[in-house]
Amino acid sequence: MIRKINPMNGSYKVYFFSGVRDLLPMIPGIIPFGLITGAYSSNLGFSFDMTLFATLLFFAGSAQIIAYQLIQDGALPIVIFFTAMMVNIRFMIYSAAFAPVFYTLKNYQKWILAYLLSDQAYGLCASRFLASDHGRDKLFYYSGAAISMWFVWIVCVLIGLRVGERIPSEWSLEFAIPLAFLAMLVSVLRDFITFMTAIMSAFIAIILSQLPYNLGFLIAIVGSVVFGVKIESFILNKINFKK
Repeated sequence: MIRKINPMNGSYKVYFFSGVRDLLPMIPGIIPFGLITGAYSSNLGFSFDMTLFATLLFFAGSAQIIAYQLIQDGALPIVIFFTAMMVNIRFMIYSAAFAPVFYTLKNYQKWILAYLLSDQAYGLCASRFLASDHGRDKLFYYSGAAISMWFVWIVCVLIGLRVGERIPSEWSLEFAIPLAFLAMLVSVLRDFITFMTAIMSAFIAIILSQLPYNLGFLIAIVGSVVFGVKIESFILNKINFKK
């Protein structure tokens, strides 16, 4: 449960460490995904420096793993780039939601906060930000949650890399990637629109699986996003028409 903090207690450290504490229950779910990402880096032959650079560059587990998969499949760099961008498009929505909260900050501060944005940090902060009018409270709470998430993720990936280096090459780790994404998919299938969008994405990906350089994967992402928007618009219009 997110703790309520009295903004008059005079110590912003309280806000920061409250964000840290509230992230702790999420760590058990972060660790396996980070370890898989690191182990997959080892499976691709990435060095410690390369893995660290990629992890710092992406700071987005789903996009990083997808990029790894596309690299292994020999996809074109432009396909890898746009696929990662489409996978991370949700962060634009998160950023738009937080924009009114941090609009008074300097641009470089906004860039730092945007880089640290994650699903976990957004999930923790979204409800809290709606319930509080204290900007400094929000800034330090977000910083505590986001920095903690960043640190845990980096450490887990690097540990996974070292563990992966000790796994025999005969033990292919490729099977772990679909399982990881399957677990993520199941966790977000909460409504009809999401379910139908996932079905459409899988259908397009299978139909276009023979396209070179994994172009079918990119088309499936774009197509499913368009499909999801259209079906949501159709349902809303139908509801409004009945009213």
